[in-house]
Amino acid sequence: MDCAPCRWLREKRESRQLVLVVVFVALLLDNMLFTVVVPIIPSFLYETEIQNGNLSATQFATPTPSPAEYSDQVPIASLPSINIEAVTVPLEEEHKNISNLTTCKSNKSLLQSENIKVGLLFASKAILQLLTNPLVGLATNRFGYDAPLFFGFIILFLSTLMFAFSGTYTLLFLARSLQGIGSSFSTVAGLGMLASVYTDDYERGKTMGIALGGLALGVLTGAPFGSIMYEFVGKASPFLVLAVLALLDGALQLCILRPSKFSAATTAPTPYFTLLKDPYILVAAGALGVSNMAIGIMEPTLPIWMMETMCSPNWQLGMAFLPASVSYLICTNLFGILSHKLGRWLCTFLGMIIVGISLLCVPLAVNIYGLIGPNAGIGIALGMVDSSIIPIMGYLVDLRHTSVYGGIYAISDIALCLGFALGPSMGGAVAMAIGFPWLMVIIGIVNILYSPLCLFLRNPPAREEKVAILSQECSMQTRTYMTQNNSRDLPLSDHSDDEQYSAPNRTKEPLNNS
Repeated sequence: MDCAPCRWLREKRESRQLVLVVVFVALLLDNMLFTVVVPIIPSFLYETEIQNGNLSATQFATPTPSPAEYSDQVPIASLPSINIEAVTVPLEEEHKNISNLTTCKSNKSLLQSENIKVGLLFASKAILQLLTNPLVGLATNRFGYDAPLFFGFIILFLSTLMFAFSGTYTLLFLARSLQGIGSSFSTVAGLGMLASVYTDDYERGKTMGIALGGLALGVLTGAPFGSIMYEFVGKASPFLVLAVLALLDGALQLCILRPSKFSAATTAPTPYFTLLKDPYILVAAGALGVSNMAIGIMEPTLPIWMMETMCSPNWQLGMAFLPASVSYLICTNLFGILSHKLGRWLCTFLGMIIVGISLLCVPLAVNIYGLIGPNAGIGIALGMVDSSIIPIMGYLVDLRHTSVYGGIYAISDIALCLGFALGPSMGGAVAMAIGFPWLMVIIGIVNILYSPLCLFLRNPPAREEKVAILSQECSMQTRTYMTQNNSRDLPLSDHSDDEQYSAPNRTKEPLNNS
């Protein structure tokens, strides 16, 4: 039956814009779940320790004398007539605030010990995602992108429900690990799908910036949403909301994509080992991992440091990441376009320096308002790096290898996972050993020292192009990914085996030796 809705659905399945919408929503939900736990887990585990008897929440409190105790010391007839309710409520509030402040200041050792547990729990997601990425890359090469993307939705939905109803550290650890597997399918398949349908370099960079805007929006809304819902509604509430949104995303994928239809790649993909031997890919992946390690370290350690030094309430633990999220959201869309004109290598170089400087400023904050500037700087810098490196990865595989994108974006996600695995797992132990301020100094200096390597991404050559140039009696300069499409199209090289494909903005024709 050729009804109007069926015709509309058939037409929309061919639309590149709706593919972008599907990937945007998938990355949004994935990263909302990724960050919604940031303010919840440290506070929840701390309260669990108190409930289990490891710490008495009232051991530092000074009990307020009851009226009976007063009556034992002072005759009732000599007491003036006062409004008991008017005095008791303010006294109870003041007593509660003093008690909370005293407990916070007196339990630094317990809060510091939480660093390792929280760090390992957060890192478990990245570790599982790291191990799954190569398998997902192979799966996308064999079955296409639709089915792995839908499979990622199913796993993320199950992980969200586990978070909602888990009450122990072990179950939370399993939920976080399961989330890592689902994230691997969603991220690798989603980015690979976009790279395959947007082949022009300028369009691809702009589209990747929009898709990373979904990632940024998830990061933006996740932590504040989680902290507010946890404070005023309960632990399960934010996860149940995300589960409903995940179901809507699954329905959208079923309508737009075809997860039941396998479509293998028509071109033989470049092996992982060949991609990993490429020095330019390694430099780009390293920049992605090192810069994002900064936020990976801060996620478990910053809330604990705030509880320890600022006695911050639960809602502030997530709001502290709001400046970074807002600036990241703006800059991923902004530099998705600007980095093509300014030079993606330059945006990456400057971004890593800004990350380092911002990290050095974080320990100087004495309250949540002092964190606004450094966290906003980190968000701006990560927006510059991510929106530049993700298109660079697609460009490098077009320029130097076969234009099949499952493997290259699996490597990109592996780099991100290394940052988010090493960051929380090592960061918690380092923060406990030498303190949170020195931890920020170390990772800030590492970012600054790594940034000069981005100069190698300024003008990456095509595969064996220098040999081709020397063999021909002409001067042919490699087009870089930041130049505009003003010059005539030139083929790259005739010396590759199955990589006789040109970079984006060029026609896919073999080179004619003359």
